[in-house]
Amino acid sequence: MTTIPLCVENTYKTYDNRQVLEDIGFALAPGEIFGLIGLNGAGKTTLIKILLDLIDADRGTARIFGIDATNLKARRHLSYLPEKFQPSRYLKGMEYLDLALSYYGKKLDVKQARNYAAALDLDPGVLDARVGSYSKGMGQKLGLLGAFLVDAKLLLLDEPMSGLDPSARIKLKEMLMNCRAQGKTIFFSSHILSDLDDICDRIGVIHEGRLFFIGTPSAFKAHYDESSLEKAFLRSIEGPKTPAARYVHAG
Repeated sequence: MTTIPLCVENTYKTYDNRQVLEDIGFALAPGEIFGLIGLNGAGKTTLIKILLDLIDADRGTARIFGIDATNLKARRHLSYLPEKFQPSRYLKGMEYLDLALSYYGKKLDVKQARNYAAALDLDPGVLDARVGSYSKGMGQKLGLLGAFLVDAKLLLLDEPMSGLDPSARIKLKEMLMNCRAQGKTIFFSSHILSDLDDICDRIGVIHEGRLFFIGTPSAFKAHYDESSLEKAFLRSIEGPKTPAARYVHAG
């Protein structure tokens, strides 16, 4: 298996004559945390759907550990959490986790599941309750549990902080950094830019379908002479509309 967990090249996508993605390209290194930033409608979800082979790109390629993303085998080493995670309300938490792992041919370790729940600030006892009784935050933690327990080499997380209180967000960031220490690669999108600033090795900033910055959070802030990622992001999307002025790449 190649060492490149995720590689996207020259990817385009159009909907109703509107260019949603234009010439998207990047590659992730093993053990990297990469955060994708963009407004609603910027193209983040479209890109993620292409990576999961839920929609076809008009042109371009995406490879997961060297395997074309359209090949089912590419997802053997990928764990995914959607932005709107909604398992059946009639399943118990532990039943959901058992089902999630079964898709990968793995058995649920109940003790490990309870330990991971505690690490995410979720009462392990609620795993014996039905999902219908969960709050939004509890449901999000359950989805994260499933993503972590799969023990995949690449985690693809769409807005993983959604619904989490500050304590749970801190715990989640600790778990993501532990995954990185184990050599796993994390690709995630988030509107909570301070979280990306805290843990990302690199970020990609996408706007109006174009990925106009790839680099470290500190390089992005320095480029716009701002102390916070939020302010730098606002500066970046409020600039001149011409591509030459707007689309700046950083290493």
